[in-house]
Amino acid sequence: MIRLEHVPFPLVLAAPSGVGKTTVARALCAAEPHVVFSVSATTRPPRAGERDGVDYWFLTEAEFRARVAAGAMLEWAEVHGHLYGTPRANLEAAQAEGRHLLLDIDVQGAQQVRQRVPGTVLVFLLPPSVEVWLARLRRRGSEDAAALQRRLEAARRELLAAAEFDYIVVNDALEETVATMRAILRAEEGRTTRLRGLEAWLHRLAADLDRAAQTV
Repeated sequence: MIRLEHVPFPLVLAAPSGVGKTTVARALCAAEPHVVFSVSATTRPPRAGERDGVDYWFLTEAEFRARVAAGAMLEWAEVHGHLYGTPRANLEAAQAEGRHLLLDIDVQGAQQVRQRVPGTVLVFLLPPSVEVWLARLRRRGSEDAAALQRRLEAARRELLAAAEFDYIVVNDALEETVATMRAILRAEEGRTTRLRGLEAWLHRLAADLDRAAQTV
């Protein structure tokens, strides 16, 4: 049986708030054992039930900025007065295990990762409609009108950047969305630029064909 080994790569999933990217990301990791979810670092205080190293890596602002200065953050940004970012160690650990790192981050972070790690795959998640998306946001019940307006303004900016991504996926039904994400993984794994030792393998296959031709 032909088996080709691919080079692992970062997979970024971005979307406006409320579209469901975290749910999709967790479901994809459950379906694909060779995909690992990236735990972000933040300076905001832990919320009830959150665990360090599981939900986030909780750092002081001094610790976070020291890591940025040392080049230990793959991407980072300040959001509502707190710092958020992806430790470079997440990518190094995933690559050492031969696994893809799945990053659930915003558009700004996606662009930073693409600049620093060539070959990063960017996927932008869309809601099936504006009406469905607004209904999902309102069902949360965790934000007042002003906060909702800020999210809408941020979503507009993010939507305009979606054309810079490699793939657009509409998140209507979770099962279908995860199936599409898995298909993207298979396609990207099969790129010739990601296959280890492809040229040598093709030469061996050609030699096998030559030997087989002599017996015909």
